[in-house]
Amino acid sequence: MNAIVALCHFCELHGPRTLFCTEVLHAPLPQGAGSEDGPGRGERAEEEEGGIRMSSRGRAHSPAEGASAESSSPGPRKSDMCEGCRSLAAGHPGYISHDKETSIKYVSHQHPNHPQLFSIVRQACVRSLSCEVCPGREGPIFFGDEQHGFVFSHTFFIKDSLARGFQRWYSVIAIMMDRIYLINSWPFLLGKIRGIIDELQGKALKVFEAEQFGCPQRAQRMNTAFTPFLHQRNGNAARSLTSLTNDDSLWACLHTSFAWLLKACGSRLTEKLLEGAPTEDTLVQMEQLADLEEESESWGDSEAGEEEKAPVLPEGAEGRELTKCPADSSLLSDCGNWQPRKLSVFKSLRHMRQVLGAPSFRTLAWHVLMGNQVIWKSRDADLVHSAFEVLRTMLPVGCVRIIPYSSQYEEAYRCNFLGLGPHVQIPPHVLASEFAVVVEVHPAARSSLHPAGSEDEQALGKHEFVVTSGSAVAADRAGPTILSKVEAALTNQNLSVDVVDQCLVCLKEEWMNKVKVLFKFTKVDSRPKEDTQKLLSILGASEEDNVKLLKFWMTGLSKTYKSHLMSTVRSPMASEPRS
Repeated sequence: MNAIVALCHFCELHGPRTLFCTEVLHAPLPQGAGSEDGPGRGERAEEEEGGIRMSSRGRAHSPAEGASAESSSPGPRKSDMCEGCRSLAAGHPGYISHDKETSIKYVSHQHPNHPQLFSIVRQACVRSLSCEVCPGREGPIFFGDEQHGFVFSHTFFIKDSLARGFQRWYSVIAIMMDRIYLINSWPFLLGKIRGIIDELQGKALKVFEAEQFGCPQRAQRMNTAFTPFLHQRNGNAARSLTSLTNDDSLWACLHTSFAWLLKACGSRLTEKLLEGAPTEDTLVQMEQLADLEEESESWGDSEAGEEEKAPVLPEGAEGRELTKCPADSSLLSDCGNWQPRKLSVFKSLRHMRQVLGAPSFRTLAWHVLMGNQVIWKSRDADLVHSAFEVLRTMLPVGCVRIIPYSSQYEEAYRCNFLGLGPHVQIPPHVLASEFAVVVEVHPAARSSLHPAGSEDEQALGKHEFVVTSGSAVAADRAGPTILSKVEAALTNQNLSVDVVDQCLVCLKEEWMNKVKVLFKFTKVDSRPKEDTQKLLSILGASEEDNVKLLKFWMTGLSKTYKSHLMSTVRSPMASEPRS
């Protein structure tokens, strides 16, 4: 992610100061960077720091790197810094992490080396600890502009037995120029930065309690209430964060956490170049996302009086689930433990066809395409989840309604994919209906176990799949045209899994275009039944199964498309035919 993450502190003597920052370097580091001064610093005419391309013939050095306090230095003078304002010792080279996969370097030091970046970080630091503060002075806030960048800031207090009010004020800020990207990363940044803050506060609280137990400061201050406050601290006004947390490796751990935060936040969201008009799936996904945002806003309004909590993303909002670190793990040192949850029992439609067998898969796929209810009964919720993730690729997004795992049967109008435990009773009329199919997963007999192979094969070898339906209509009929084409793609071993996925996308778009024509013809223009039959013949969908499929897929059309058609009909300009 092209951003800068920084830790800031409000010093009682010098005001807001930047303690530690981590930036992203996409270009090769100049010679001598991360060490003492060396030749070649002015040879590079253009470089990119923190995602902002700069043009410079030379780079000023941070005071934390031991540079002399010249007027050209972007950092404050040494005389203007106390122990509370300083993180790295004079002459410290800073920290560098190399990402070999992307050739990106994450560099940490007290201040950015480039004067323009130093100014941006400095202004964000001052605003985060002065005017841009949320109620209570602790918590997240967003501010910024196009010129100076946009900032996610989270302010917090650290316990200090020698400070005024027994606490000091800090903030963690993330700065970048892309406002939309930063807003979309709000839930992710909030959760991870909150974890880093909790660990810092926990370490400082232990030190504070130990100092108060040994020498209570409250009683001592009460006895010297009329002594000027600045004089009674005996020169202890400035205490470093390493002293407050009793952690000598604090800055190295913060570098690891900030570098991981930048890498993870950058990899969780990807940009896609969309050419041409958006597909129906894209429109439906945008509408679903808008509905989720409205729901989250309504939840936020109803819980305004409660203690502020990190937002919880609905399942699947990010496209993948994450397995969180254990509560007792250290976020400053173990953030790399966050890994995507593995749901690869069924890897693809071709894999499922091989496991179930061609006849059972055809029955199952027929019910999926026709919009009938698909019920999976298994002890393994992850297996059911992976099956639904594979089967849903055969349908438009708007036609998918999933209840992943339930303790009771749900009616077909609520979901067309339903996961149940093995002991959940299904009503007899559902079992006898031709509009439902049940896949029961039983433990496999020893004689039918597959030989040891890959991890997925071993996992599937422990199960036996029984596909049943109240009617054998799927086996008797040819089925919809798209089913035959899907089976042809799956049986063609010359096509890779990725190619088969693209074939599915093209097939769905082809039939969604037919759905659009049929919707306008029947729902908007209200043409007679005879004309509809002629249209279906032209579309190559006059068979009964194809007509049922089109009617079911019509429910997956986006609200945007439907409202656009209806508004066109109501418009006075629509009275004339358009070419």
